[in-house]
Amino acid sequence: MAERLCAREVVTALADDSTFDELPAPTRPAKPDGPLAWPGYDASRARAEERTGEQESVVCGTARVGGTRAVLIAFEFGFLGGSLGERTGDRLEAAYTYARERRLPVVPLVATGGSRMQEGMLALTQLQRVARQSALTREAGLAQVAVVRDPTTGGGWATLGAGADVVLALPGAQVGFAGSRVRPADADPAAYTAEAQVAAGAADAVVRPEELRETLGRWLRLLTCPSTTPAAPPGALGDTAVLPATGWDAVRRARSPRRPRAAAYLDAYFTHRVAISGDRCGGTDPDGVLCGFGEHQGRTVAYAAQTGTATRPAGYRTAARLIRLADRLGIPVLTLVDTPGAANDAEAERQGAGPAIADLFAAVAGARTPVTSLVIGEGGSGGALALAAPGNTWATPDSYFSVIAPELAAAILKRPPREVEATADQLRIRPQDLVELGVVRGTVGP
Repeated sequence: MAERLCAREVVTALADDSTFDELPAPTRPAKPDGPLAWPGYDASRARAEERTGEQESVVCGTARVGGTRAVLIAFEFGFLGGSLGERTGDRLEAAYTYARERRLPVVPLVATGGSRMQEGMLALTQLQRVARQSALTREAGLAQVAVVRDPTTGGGWATLGAGADVVLALPGAQVGFAGSRVRPADADPAAYTAEAQVAAGAADAVVRPEELRETLGRWLRLLTCPSTTPAAPPGALGDTAVLPATGWDAVRRARSPRRPRAAAYLDAYFTHRVAISGDRCGGTDPDGVLCGFGEHQGRTVAYAAQTGTATRPAGYRTAARLIRLADRLGIPVLTLVDTPGAANDAEAERQGAGPAIADLFAAVAGARTPVTSLVIGEGGSGGALALAAPGNTWATPDSYFSVIAPELAAAILKRPPREVEATADQLRIRPQDLVELGVVRGTVGP
């Protein structure tokens, strides 16, 4: 599928064969040259209709994508730049209402320059209307997966695009709030691309056109399979048959470079998985936390997994975003705990480490969907505990969980380095200690 396809070509490229069924368009009494009586507006609309074969800038309907039925909202950029006017708002509202009435996910296929100039503020207020429909759909527990095409700018990006639960983008697409004609003359054009939005945490992935149909179908299948059954913890990987003899032995094993990390656990647990990326606040932590949805034994499980490094604020915010999304969709969550602790450098503080950790604690505490946690390595203080489910956390034999690293505990207590190992024993951080203390439910075997 190439970029700048017309709306119906986009739908044809994504929908399963012969499954697209267009929704009837709402009618609105026509006014000469529109609501502002803008001279020449009717003529502009007539030329747009002749050029595109459409009567508005969006085509709405239902279709199956990879076997999952959804409401598709395809923008026609050739119709006045895919701009939003009152009639566009009518169609969008009707499409979202239809989706809620029939419990269907919504897929905006966005290509727009923003609000329609010839309708002035009446066009701009359609963004509030669209935002309301999106909020109602979110409250109904239905997924919204946006595909941002070239270009996606202005209010279309700030509502239908960036406001979706998951944002997929086509390579090289112009994506940003400021369109090319209104941004500063010295602005770097590379900042207004799909790739830049993914790097900034505002979109989840760039997907090549030839892979979009399969990728979108997979997302829709995974996000439309609610379950009330908690996720089972994964089995332990690696050489984990024997529990550690001492606290320091537990630390040494958890810190071993040969110990399996999160990616290995996720690959073993899921048949397939897809990733979300970014905290929607300008940050990502791809080396610290892996988040997404996968299929385990035929059902969907969401995951948030620390990778063994110090977790940055964007990682905590991304994990909180994942848990809240799973909670709204009724999907159980699996978290893998493995970090020496939260990043504690000056930049982490400037990025809001404390509020980010607090937000994750709140997301886990407030989740109605079941959350299961497995400590697979280091459990470093509050930066690890934020991702752990109260009452449903398990541990592998090559892990530990501590109020603070033994070295730091010894330093705080003004003990010499030779007493670090003894301090580790006093902290009672071994998996079997944690079971006895009631901090974890049990240890898992292979």
